[in-house]
Amino acid sequence: MCRFLAYSGVPVFLEDFVASPCHSLIHQSLHAEEAKTGTNGDGFGVGWYGERPEPGQYREVRPAWSDENLLSIARQVRSHLFFAHVRAATGTATTRANCHPFVHGRYLFMHNGQIGGYGTIRRRLEALIPDSLYGARAGTTDSEALFLLTLSHLAEGMAPGQALATALSDALSLMERAGIREPLRCAAALADGDSIHAVRWSSDAKPPSLYVCERPDSVVVASEPVDAARECWQALPRNTLATVQGGAVTFSPFEIALKQAA
Repeated sequence: MCRFLAYSGVPVFLEDFVASPCHSLIHQSLHAEEAKTGTNGDGFGVGWYGERPEPGQYREVRPAWSDENLLSIARQVRSHLFFAHVRAATGTATTRANCHPFVHGRYLFMHNGQIGGYGTIRRRLEALIPDSLYGARAGTTDSEALFLLTLSHLAEGMAPGQALATALSDALSLMERAGIREPLRCAAALADGDSIHAVRWSSDAKPPSLYVCERPDSVVVASEPVDAARECWQALPRNTLATVQGGAVTFSPFEIALKQAA
């Protein structure tokens, strides 16, 4: 399982969360405590919003702990909203195109989890991505497919939480029809430059870990607490949507409805 972090608040340098804390994301790339594997060395990425509508992005296939460019970028880049992700691959290639976060237009997306039986339904899942977005499909992961499906539902006029839920419903319905018994597990975050929408959901009782830390000047959503201030970090309940906007976070139930077979 991957590890990730999303920040929204007063502008800070990326290194304040990616590199400096005792359990920073770089530290988690070698010593994750709440994942199936303690090592997340199959690439990494950061995405941040600056003075332009679309986010900046840096991704690499090297492990986060061994990339000096990441340390340099994190030390120099300051942002009011950024994502960072370290990857543990689950069956797809270790390539730059498969590293998170994914970017399209003004949107950032990252994901931790897995679509059960993805290899079986991959072609049918990709067929649901509209032509207007399929050209943006650069990698092979289930995560990128979920992102593009979410964008397609946003284009239909859905709210971000509803779009995320519908994309997961697309996948879960295909799994059901294919007789797949493996679970769909998802911790994901979507941002548009102003807000973050993070979900923790699974079709079984074992969703990936996800925490929220709300401070007077910022909100952080992360797979694991990054510092020793454990009283701030609250585990996001299973099947919950957290929306971060305007310096505050709100929580709502996150429900998936199976689609009826045509």
